Amino acid sequence: MTETLFTGVCTALVTPFLGDSINYPLVEVLLKRQIDAGIRAVVLSGTTGESPALSDSEKLELFHRAKSYVGNDCKIFAGTGSNNTAHSVRLSKLAQESGIDGLLVVSPYYNKGTIDSLEKHFYSISQAVSIPIILYNVPSRTGQDMPVELYRRLSKLVNIAGVKEAGTDLTKITKIRSACGSRFAIWSGNDDLTVPVISLGGLGVISVTANIAPKEVAAMTNAALDGDFDTAAELQTRLQTLNELMFCEVNPVPVKAAMRYIGYDCGICRLPLGDASAETKKKLSQFFG
Repeated sequence: MTETLFTGVCTALVTPFLGDSINYPLVEVLLKRQIDAGIRAVVLSGTTGESPALSDSEKLELFHRAKSYVGNDCKIFAGTGSNNTAHSVRLSKLAQESGIDGLLVVSPYYNKGTIDSLEKHFYSISQAVSIPIILYNVPSRTGQDMPVELYRRLSKLVNIAGVKEAGTDLTKITKIRSACGSRFAIWSGNDDLTVPVISLGGLGVISVTANIAPKEVAAMTNAALDGDFDTAAELQTRLQTLNELMFCEVNPVPVKAAMRYIGYDCGICRLPLGDASAETKKKLSQFFG
């Protein structure tokens, strides 16, 4: 599997709620907004999509409805990772049956496996499906930073396409490229590090901020991919305040609150996250005017 899954921006989409249920009509509105902005890839049920708070049946219906709606206009990646290998395997197989284009599989959280057990975990998932898999390293949420040696081993599996790297050590990007080669793609998992990661060989970003400003994030990312780093750096700087706001509380609390300020009431996060604080709402109100 040598074809690059995507370059540029993949939006880690929020999951809109209406009361206790997923607001599927609004899902379609949000997907259309992304497509109209030039975004051609979206992750559903990732961290920003509140994966831990969604049931498997909700996830599978979300995947099916979203892919049926976008067709070939946008790639849909399904978040199917967990800290239970058997559960991740089962959900990944069912997600594939829903017609989505690939999987985003986070490293197991809470259970801190050894490099050998982590390899077996991802190997089990990869062998259960035939669609591409993007690994997802987010040590601030999982409590464990996946080592480069693990990437090197997993890069040999035909359907492991690359990694969403949400650590903060930029030197790791060069180490991944050296260990895994160009076939193993790297996407930034941090909006504020998109341009630096691309400058080191990354192919784009899996973005939270693109929920709010998809055109602006796409313009920045495309400029960097085109080698116009002066423009890309300027656009990255312009987005910095928004990026900081999106992470002034735990993701996705701020971004779901921000969606209301731009006209898309996606509800609040399910507990145990809940709504944004009064201080965050004040900051958002000042920013969006």
